[in-house]
Amino acid sequence: MAAIDMRNIVKEYGDGFKAVNDVSIDVADGEFMILVGPSGCGKSTLLRMVVGLEDITSGDMVIGERTVNDLAPRDRNLAMVFQNYALYPHLSVFENIAFPLRLAGASNEEVDRKVREASATLELDEHLDRKPGNLSGGQRQRVAMGRAIVRDADAFLFDEPLSNLDAKLRGQMRTEISRMQKRLGITTIYVTHDQTEAMTLGDRVAVLKRGFLQQLATPRELYENPGNLFVAGFIGSPPMNFMPATVEGTSLKLPFGTVEIPAAKAEKAAGKGLLIAGVRPEHFEDASVVRGGTSGDTFRAEVDVVEWLGNEAYAYIPFEVEAELRAELDQLERDLEGEGTRTQLVVSLDGASQIKEGDEAEIWIDAERIHLFDPSTGENLTVDREKAGRIPDLKDTEAAPA
Repeated sequence: MAAIDMRNIVKEYGDGFKAVNDVSIDVADGEFMILVGPSGCGKSTLLRMVVGLEDITSGDMVIGERTVNDLAPRDRNLAMVFQNYALYPHLSVFENIAFPLRLAGASNEEVDRKVREASATLELDEHLDRKPGNLSGGQRQRVAMGRAIVRDADAFLFDEPLSNLDAKLRGQMRTEISRMQKRLGITTIYVTHDQTEAMTLGDRVAVLKRGFLQQLATPRELYENPGNLFVAGFIGSPPMNFMPATVEGTSLKLPFGTVEIPAAKAEKAAGKGLLIAGVRPEHFEDASVVRGGTSGDTFRAEVDVVEWLGNEAYAYIPFEVEAELRAELDQLERDLEGEGTRTQLVVSLDGASQIKEGDEAEIWIDAERIHLFDPSTGENLTVDREKAGRIPDLKDTEAAPA
């Protein structure tokens, strides 16, 4: 096992396009690091530079105590699991797992021992004599993982390994990968575009956009203290709501009315003019079911649609956006690949709520959980930086968050 240190990594192609731009990420020995972001953000390119399948334009890739920029993939002692499994269809499960050991000249006794240890870990014992064509998608992915385990590699690299599986299998495999990594304690870098995988698997998560690192933090830190508009909109399901807002004293004016916010939060946004307020759906509630003594504020709004799911419901409330913010929110929606910046408020309600479509409902809002963003830079003005991990300064780059 080994730590992996990416120092100011740049990948520039011949046409001048920078797929990865000055990214620095430190992966501790035994850590489970997630690289997440929308399509084209540079996460797979960065992983391929770690393993040596892509040349590094500038910067240093350090594995353990070695700078490996000029080392071939076979000399880096890394095990990679691909999206498409990459199994040999004519070989049995046993021989697929054993392949890297055979290639390294291991004895038959060592091959048999390591393959059976891996198959026991991945619950593949009864499938060792079968061919990949006779296995399910989840079983094939476990075979690919078994081939990585037997190598005694310094680190595991996963490139969107679950994207070919259906939703149920993805959930099962997430659990298996998490258990395996904790049991083996091996350094792991995992690439995904699925923020659910990122939040449930990673010790820390690196959020990427257009080749730039946006924030590096634990899943909880990303969720509670997003550093900018992009991270706030990308992390969380349903996504964070974004609304135009202005601050006067401790009063925050929103499309639905005015709510009182903590003085410390108001001070950070004072004199900034028109802002973007961000509130997660779960930080609203039907005011009639909120317990007495709970801090927060309320407003009234007409509910357009209600989706009742049994244990919870979602209410949708349309609102208008000032023209001067429309361009910023439209760009954010494109960056998030259509997720969550439409001009409607999504409110999470307790399943006991009796709010119906067409009602003018009283909605409670947790004023302490409101985030305020600068529309011109995307910066979260109210973020608690001590609890937000690492937020690179992107103000002067062409890939600023907004």
